[in-house]
Amino acid sequence: MSKPSYDWLNKLPKIELHLHLEGTLEPELMFELAQRNGISLSYKSVEEVKAAYQFNNLQDFLDIYYQGAQVLKFEEDFYDLTWAYLNKCHEQNVIHIEPFFDPQTHTSRGIPFATMISGISRALDDGEKKFGISYRLVMCFLRHLSEDEAIETLELVKPFLANIHGVGLDSSELNNPPEKFTEVFSQAQKMGLKLVAHAGEEGPAGYIWSALDNLNVQRIDHGVRALDDPELVVRLIETKIPLTVCPLSNVKLRVFDNMSQHTILMMLDLGLCVCVNSDDPSYFGGYITENFNALVDSLSLSKEQAIQLVENSISSSFAIEDRRLVMLKLLNDYKDS
Repeated sequence: MSKPSYDWLNKLPKIELHLHLEGTLEPELMFELAQRNGISLSYKSVEEVKAAYQFNNLQDFLDIYYQGAQVLKFEEDFYDLTWAYLNKCHEQNVIHIEPFFDPQTHTSRGIPFATMISGISRALDDGEKKFGISYRLVMCFLRHLSEDEAIETLELVKPFLANIHGVGLDSSELNNPPEKFTEVFSQAQKMGLKLVAHAGEEGPAGYIWSALDNLNVQRIDHGVRALDDPELVVRLIETKIPLTVCPLSNVKLRVFDNMSQHTILMMLDLGLCVCVNSDDPSYFGGYITENFNALVDSLSLSKEQAIQLVENSISSSFAIEDRRLVMLKLLNDYKDS
C-alpha cells in the first residue's frame, strides 16, 4: 500500500545533496538496459528484483547495488539513468541537485571514464535547460578499495574538471576509516574540488571526526552517529558543518529499526545543520518527497521544520551565490503562499 502524499510537501521546493545516481536505477530500467546490452541478470522479473530489496545492513544492499550497475555500459545508458532521475526531480519539485556517481564501479569493468561522464553531464545539462534544475556533480571513491586506486581515479578527472565539482567517499564504511584516503582528498582539494564524505552511518562517531580533521570535508554524508559524541555535536553546531541525512535509507539498512526512532528532528532541534535526502531511492523505497512524507507519518514533521530543513539544504549546497539567492526566493515565496 502506497504512503499518502501531502500536497504541501509536493509543493515545497526541494534540494537534494545526497543521491547516488546508480542508486536510482529502477528495476524496470535495469531490465530494459540489460536487454538492450545483451546482459543476463540473475533475476527473472521486475517483481523478483523488488523482492530482493530486503537488507539487514549496508553490505547486503551493496551486493545488489553493484550487480545492478553491471547493465550500465554505454553513454546512452548513463544518460537514460540520469534523465529518469531528473524527471522524478521535476515531478517532486526538486530545484537543485548534487548527485554522486561511482566511476570505479564502471572503470573496473572496462567502461571508459569519458563514457559515463559524457552521458551523465549531457542529461544534467538537458535537465537544467528543460526543467530549470541546477546541479553540481560529485565523484565518489569506493572506500573498500585502496587509496592508490582512488588516486588513479582522480587522475581520470583532470580532463573533465569543467564537469565535476567535488569528490566524495562511499561504499562499505566499517573497517574503512576516512584517514585511509587523506592523500587523495588533499590532492582533490588542490585541484579546487569540493570535499564530502560518508561518515557516521554504520561507522562510529570517530569516523566523523576523522573526515573533518584528516579529509577536511565541507559536508558529512549521513552523520547520524554524531549524537553518540556530545563533544562532536558541539563542534558540528559551532562550525555549521552540514549533515546530509537519508531517513528511508537509514531504516531500510537497519541503522534505525523504524522511522519513529529516527533522530533527524532531534538533531534539527539541537541546531545541527541537517537536511533530507534519498540516498539510493530505487532500493530504499522512495525519492525525496517520500522521505519527507515518512517524517510526517512517523515523526509529525511540521511545515516550519520542513522549511528549515530545505533552508539547511540551500545553505549547504555548492551552488553559486546567485543561484542560492534564487532558491531562497523560491522558498520564501512558498512560505508566503
